[in-house]
Amino acid sequence: MTDTFNPSRHSLPRFRPATAADLCVATACVPADASNGDVMALFTERRELMTLPVVEEGRPIGLISRNIFMSQMSKPFYQELYGRKSCIAFMDKAPLVVEADLSIEALTFRAVESGEKALADGFIITRAGQLQGVGYGLQLMNVVANMQAERNRQIMHSIEYASVIQRALLRASDEALAAALPDAALVWQPRDVVGGDFYNVAEYGDGWCAVIADCTGHGVPGAFMTLIASSLLAQALQGCGPRDPAALLAELNRGVKDMLGQHARARHGSAASSNDGLDAAALWFDSATRQLSYAGARLPLFVLTPGDTAFRILDAERTGIGYTETPVEYRWPVHTAHLPPGSLLFACTDGLFDQIGGEREISFGKRRVQQLLLEHRDASAAGLAGMLAEALARWQGGQARRDDVTFLCCRP
Repeated sequence: MTDTFNPSRHSLPRFRPATAADLCVATACVPADASNGDVMALFTERRELMTLPVVEEGRPIGLISRNIFMSQMSKPFYQELYGRKSCIAFMDKAPLVVEADLSIEALTFRAVESGEKALADGFIITRAGQLQGVGYGLQLMNVVANMQAERNRQIMHSIEYASVIQRALLRASDEALAAALPDAALVWQPRDVVGGDFYNVAEYGDGWCAVIADCTGHGVPGAFMTLIASSLLAQALQGCGPRDPAALLAELNRGVKDMLGQHARARHGSAASSNDGLDAAALWFDSATRQLSYAGARLPLFVLTPGDTAFRILDAERTGIGYTETPVEYRWPVHTAHLPPGSLLFACTDGLFDQIGGEREISFGKRRVQQLLLEHRDASAAGLAGMLAEALARWQGGQARRDDVTFLCCRP
């Protein structure tokens, strides 16, 4: 019988170095000649299965992600077209495969080097090349934190290590932003060393997309949520593409709810065990038509076109992503705007607006942000971002930082 994944139940050995074997969870698998219909039946029957190894004579040759597979097979006519074909069509042919005796430290570096898919879909554990089971990215992160917790100065060590991982996951977006938008700046300031905000920027042949998000929690809990949400966002971009922000948020909503079991009522009638999610602003800009498409969950978008004396605010829906009260089929509306050259876009998480400070100890506020941007509208995006960061620091003064702060300022 396959074990159900529960990251909190795994404890490290006290008298020997921890290895990948300590993270191993027994799992079902399918042979390479199994059909997609067989995989569909298995995923339907075993809802706890998030990944499914594919083996030949006991040796793993690939890994099927539940989210990606079900998303593909739910498309019109896909079951009829691909149901009888080999399951290798939808498997990851190059998953992370590690031997059971690999140390946790080495495994962590391997997982980071493998990219987001190892954190989202997990990794295969073998012994002498034979399948033993699977491990999960969230489980690995939890164990790394616990390892550091057992050492002197472990708390800061674990947080700093997690910060390296979190910043590494954002590096590709920084590079994409620089390539797609020469006049752009993105400020990311976690309240603690790690935080619950993240962003994703990607350039395509006909345009670019950007997502900024604010996950539940701060510090390590928030960072865990960013790993989950950013990995699911990467899968959503693969599944439905970047050009429909509403579809992107809807897919992310379904992914978070499935991953955390956050449907309004559990399958046996009990309440969901968690109620976590995120706020997000998703943008798609078509370079040829200069058409902007935006969908927002609690995070608005501010647009200033040349000659305007005030920002146009594209309002966000008040419904968050992934939370138990959010319907699984909820659809966020898309707002569109034509952006002539010289237009300014600004999007941020609510940590910027909500920061308490000033003589009256009140929030920084949306109006103050817009006023500052209008006063310096001729500055570069980097200049505007720097000015705004300095103004926030002065406003905060001796007050504690209340939340993570992330904001994007750009001229497409």
